[in-house]
Amino acid sequence: MKNSMNYSIESSLKSLEDKGVIIIDPRQVYVSPDLDLDRIYPGSVLYPGTRLTGKRTLIGTGAEIGVEGPATVNDSVIGAKASIASGYVTESTLLPRAKAGANCHYRGGTLLEEEANTAHTVGLKQTIMMYGVTMGSLINFCDALLSGGLSRKIHTEVGSGFIHFNFTPWGESGDKATPSLIGTVTEGVFLDKPPIFLGGMSGIVGPKEIGFGSMTIAGQVVRKSVPDETMYSGGRSDFERPFSYNNSQPSENHVRFKRESNIEYLAQLYALKAWYTQIRLKRSRLCNNEELSLVYSGALETIEECVKERVKRYKSFASQWGAEPLNDACLSEDPFEFSGSIDWKPELEYDKWIWSLSASEKSLLHDWIVSCANRVKSNL
Repeated sequence: MKNSMNYSIESSLKSLEDKGVIIIDPRQVYVSPDLDLDRIYPGSVLYPGTRLTGKRTLIGTGAEIGVEGPATVNDSVIGAKASIASGYVTESTLLPRAKAGANCHYRGGTLLEEEANTAHTVGLKQTIMMYGVTMGSLINFCDALLSGGLSRKIHTEVGSGFIHFNFTPWGESGDKATPSLIGTVTEGVFLDKPPIFLGGMSGIVGPKEIGFGSMTIAGQVVRKSVPDETMYSGGRSDFERPFSYNNSQPSENHVRFKRESNIEYLAQLYALKAWYTQIRLKRSRLCNNEELSLVYSGALETIEECVKERVKRYKSFASQWGAEPLNDACLSEDPFEFSGSIDWKPELEYDKWIWSLSASEKSLLHDWIVSCANRVKSNL
């Protein structure tokens, strides 16, 4: 006699198959009791070794899970035609056509927009990859936002073997008030900025800003921000000096720099929140696409989680070093409503719609999204 657990799994899998979910081998697929079967869409493909858990989990039409090996998706939203080769994805969101390579490890606060993709063995946490951003293999990014590029072919790229260093070891417990902007939201959403290239076998010591059209040479640690359209190669000579965790502390200038960096990062996150609230979700409703609206809502949840994380990390840093506090209440305010007149063209996919915008429509949208970011910067 089958036990109740096996029966529950088999019953759930049968329900999924009956509505058009493709399960290659039901004997090797697990779905948890709290999974909402209505959020697993017909045409999605579950390969052997797939585990779906968590009531937030959504698998969109045509999405593929476990293409190259075992894959766990927990409390994550995976859009239509997105794919996860293998690995572990939790509390993350992948928009339609995003791709996670083999042995991925995506943790809370991870968002991949359309056509964003990573090769094998990439770890992400509190990281947003905007449209088309590409990462090579053996990469670790925490606390960063990446944008830039014009299309899937002309895109921002991170070379293999790259690390974003997000921990500063000053004081007893150090801090993670270290978010880096590789590009920006306010310019990157329009898919008309030159791509950024971060050379492989390298790292960035956050918080830093890397401008559009820039290139950092492979095999270095980037310790300063890089302006737009700049090729950068930095070095550091050998040195040694006394060090103690308890007695080490940042300079006043560095404390001020970290505060300014966190304000800018939060302003960009708020601008992205505004873009999803006022632009993406509005278009999805005009398209009468409930599935896409749910995916965008999942992305919005991820963005809001990133905001909470940044505020928490900055408050910890500020309390330790006496930095000026943030007026984070302004982050909970609704973004300015976009009331400009533009052609929403609901029949077009998102990227094709962006490319179709006229110069005047882009100008309206640009002025609006910049005003959203500036309001936060002036109030924080």
